[in-house]
Amino acid sequence: MKNILKASGIAVLVAALIGCSSSEQLAAEKSASHQQPAGSPQRAAYGGGYSMQDTALSAPVHSRTDGMYFQNYGTNQFVSTAEDRLSTFAADVDTGSYTVMRRYIHEGTLPPPDAVRVEEFINYFPAAYPAPKDRTFSIVADGGPSPFHPGQQLVRIGIKGKEIASDDRKPAHLVFVIDVSGSMARENRLELVKKSLNVLVGQLQPSDTVGIVVYGSTGRVVLPPTSVKQRPTILSAIAELEPEGSTNAEEGLMLGYEMASRSFEPGAINRVILCSDGVANVGETGPEGILRSIEDFSRKEIYLSTFGFGMGNYNDVLMEQLADKGEGNYAYIDSFSEAKRVFTEALTGKLQTIARDVKIQVEFDPAIVDSYRLLGYENRDVRDEDFRNDKTDAGEVGAGHTVTALYEVKLKKAADTDQLGTVRIRYHDIATSRTEEISQPVQVQKTLSSGLKFLASVAQFAEILRESPWSERSSLHDVLELAKANASGEEQRDFVQLVESSLALRKH
Repeated sequence: MKNILKASGIAVLVAALIGCSSSEQLAAEKSASHQQPAGSPQRAAYGGGYSMQDTALSAPVHSRTDGMYFQNYGTNQFVSTAEDRLSTFAADVDTGSYTVMRRYIHEGTLPPPDAVRVEEFINYFPAAYPAPKDRTFSIVADGGPSPFHPGQQLVRIGIKGKEIASDDRKPAHLVFVIDVSGSMARENRLELVKKSLNVLVGQLQPSDTVGIVVYGSTGRVVLPPTSVKQRPTILSAIAELEPEGSTNAEEGLMLGYEMASRSFEPGAINRVILCSDGVANVGETGPEGILRSIEDFSRKEIYLSTFGFGMGNYNDVLMEQLADKGEGNYAYIDSFSEAKRVFTEALTGKLQTIARDVKIQVEFDPAIVDSYRLLGYENRDVRDEDFRNDKTDAGEVGAGHTVTALYEVKLKKAADTDQLGTVRIRYHDIATSRTEEISQPVQVQKTLSSGLKFLASVAQFAEILRESPWSERSSLHDVLELAKANASGEEQRDFVQLVESSLALRKH
């Protein structure tokens, strides 16, 4: 599938990395051609008016909240199967956009549209997909009538990675790269980082090691790689961290990668974990050099996960794109409860990467499907012809991770079958060092399951918040009604409360 907008990772990071200090609250804004459905109104964006036909592309857009930086990646349009029956994208397990939204709402305001990435809202809620049997991934490809768009089908593509019990996972050699610059003193950001890392260290095993690098005006080693058998030593080093100086993210990251290289163990988990508010200035190398270095290290199987902290003076663009280039995941920590969720449930069981360069391709049957639209994944687009190009970079998936994508689909009037096409998953299997490809038919049902109805409400909430032209015929009231009827579990009930809060904020 051809997305509306394209953005170069380097172009994004050039703007994200140069001098985003608290005293330099400026972001460039440029426009690019953007297609729009017929009859859709122009929308005004925060920070100055622009339409869906003049959308910021090459640099983060300055948001309403002072010093918050986000990137507009555009909105996927409907694609005719007569023109392109294939939709191809990289797997994504990030969730940062959802918790950024939650922080905004808890502080009494709606998030800027550019802060919303639909796929990260959807993937915040792990789906209960069946575990794969005797292979790396299982596939779910189902759907049914759309609850928000009469006459359309909502199609779900889901994958689940094989589980690896904590006791069975490989040894982990982690390097914490911690931002201790002056901006981390705001809102007790550094204190939340320290509490979060304490949770993570508490989940590690005796065979694991932890090293610590910090950066303020300069980068320095606080703790060389240390066995988790010496847990008190690691916790003491974390406890002693204090804010200091300005920000040199480049030096801190490079020191962290150098440490990870020296302690590298083939076949083990080798990962750099960056904790920062994303505020950065560059050293001598520049952003292109940082990107190349991160990509080089990821090819050597040293991966990067990024965790964001703080509101106001926060750079979402930098944190998300660094994780993308580092073949890792990005999460935003808005509270200690989220830290416990991420570092206890979501991270320690999934530290082990099971597949690299995970690509998903859906082939819709032109005899049945008239057109389709992928919800989100705008910055994960892969050229259709690169699906089987194994040199093409794509997503990393850890043990037990689930990935979900939703499509809105318009059928042809004469369609009389429930099979809409085929989904294929292609990936580099870490265990076998081989490239694998699996497939499954896409088959819809007469009704949606309760779980899929809930995910539909999450996706529509994101579409409304980002002011998508395809959300105009639904409302937050519609989202709330569907979410309430299908929510189960604490996290899903929390989502219902967020929708209720959003309704109250819109009335002000």
